[in-house]
Amino acid sequence: MLTIRKSADRGHFDHGWLDTYHTFSFGDYYDPQQMGFRALRVINEDRVAPGAGFGMHGHRDMEIVTIVLSGALEHKDSLRNGEVLRPGEFQRMTAGRGIRHSEFNPSATEPVHLYQIWLLPRQAGLPPSYEQRPFDPAARQGRWQLVASGDGAAGSLTIQQDARIFLASLAAGKELSLDLAPGRHGWLQVLRGEVATEGARLAAGDAAAISEVPHLAITAATPAELLLFDLS
Repeated sequence: MLTIRKSADRGHFDHGWLDTYHTFSFGDYYDPQQMGFRALRVINEDRVAPGAGFGMHGHRDMEIVTIVLSGALEHKDSLRNGEVLRPGEFQRMTAGRGIRHSEFNPSATEPVHLYQIWLLPRQAGLPPSYEQRPFDPAARQGRWQLVASGDGAAGSLTIQQDARIFLASLAAGKELSLDLAPGRHGWLQVLRGEVATEGARLAAGDAAAISEVPHLAITAATPAELLLFDLS
């Protein structure tokens, strides 16, 4: 089964300094039909104005992964990590039994466009930890690039959940296969561009929940960037 989640149907708030879309219920957006998918609990697409951001705040028992599409995001946390996340890099944070962090746009002129995703962890009370790493964009041209997994396979970041996260870039007219093992589920998020699959057209911000579909062919109508979650 393929269930489409259109960009325009997401929760949307424009706070001036923050323009944000919520795929699932989050903050002031609540829809009892949109509480997550499998281990996925939050998918927020944020655009943060220059010099603005999220002050120090706390999280517990959540796996948080972040990808920047344009601009830069400065991260600081209670584990004394301080990094700037840029396009081509991927960040994960295990909140575990408690972590505090802040995220700011360090630019005085350029907004930052990012996705932040929360996944439920495999268990509560894990030690908090943090990783950030660049991934070669050339390695995802026309193929799936593993960026996070439950076992840190192939140099990916390690998330505390039975999930794998992939990125892919497709040139216009090119096709990419998506294969899920029996009992697995997928969430396909279009980051940029437009693709077609199973008769559906998905543009930037659109997504598809995939269950009991072992194989999909995805064709790019325009140059496209994709984010895929392979979930138990």
